[in-house]
Amino acid sequence: MGKIAVIGAGKWGQALHFALSLKQEVYISSRTKKDIKNFVDLETAMECEYLIIAIPAQEIKKWLKENFTYKGQKILVASKGIEASSGKFLNEIYEKFVPNKNIGFISGPSFAAEVIKALPAAIVINSKSKKLYDEFSKFFPEYLKTYHSKDVIGAEIAGAYKNVLAIASGICDGLKLGNNARASLISRGLVEMARFGKEFGAKKSTFLGLSGAGDLFLTASSTMSRNYRVGLGLALNKKLEDILEELGEVAEGVKTAEAIYGLSKEHNIYTPIANEVKKILNGKEPIDSLKDLLKS
Repeated sequence: MGKIAVIGAGKWGQALHFALSLKQEVYISSRTKKDIKNFVDLETAMECEYLIIAIPAQEIKKWLKENFTYKGQKILVASKGIEASSGKFLNEIYEKFVPNKNIGFISGPSFAAEVIKALPAAIVINSKSKKLYDEFSKFFPEYLKTYHSKDVIGAEIAGAYKNVLAIASGICDGLKLGNNARASLISRGLVEMARFGKEFGAKKSTFLGLSGAGDLFLTASSTMSRNYRVGLGLALNKKLEDILEELGEVAEGVKTAEAIYGLSKEHNIYTPIANEVKKILNGKEPIDSLKDLLKS
């Protein structure tokens, strides 16, 4: 069994490091947090056979160009998002650096705060290679159940889109529109997400499983979700920059909303909820506009 390293020591990176370390020695590398057990520098981490990359989606292209040299490593991507500047999905960015047979993407409902407490959860490892899935799945502890899917693009879209819908859900709850309204929003959001995914070849079944409905229901209904808390803050008339500063970590849905808006216009896809979130984030629509959308 080859050496394993997690790259990125945010909450999710640290949670994965904890979980994987229950079965084998796992290194972790970070630019800022160096007082972690089994910390190694990036150069040492790059020599490992297996890499779990948990860095923010908007930083991935720059990080790969500046730091990554492919040496046959097997990669598992733990980021969720769409690059706002280009509208590219993460697999489109990674494919210029790593062959499909050696890369997979994590999806599914999995709050870091619960994973690090060893509470039961289930995730999907999305890869074109079943062999890669088999190799990575052996590293995970029993409490973190893994499934395999080859629908990489579907999982990526679901993982990114649900963050935008979580912002909308936070706004909904912050405005005290009620449980009925939130259920309507999440259900309509799931349909919208699947409609968007269909345009890019995603399977409908992906949006009905852990990667789609599972992750959406979790992220859009809990204050443990950073994106949900962004929505709550906006509903309380807080400035976006102040909300993000309070969070102290990246809320991927903010940038993803821009990417979805651009892609939906380019491909003529009907995405009313995501578009409304983008306009609210940019200050072009009042918070109450979401209430009007739910009535339409």
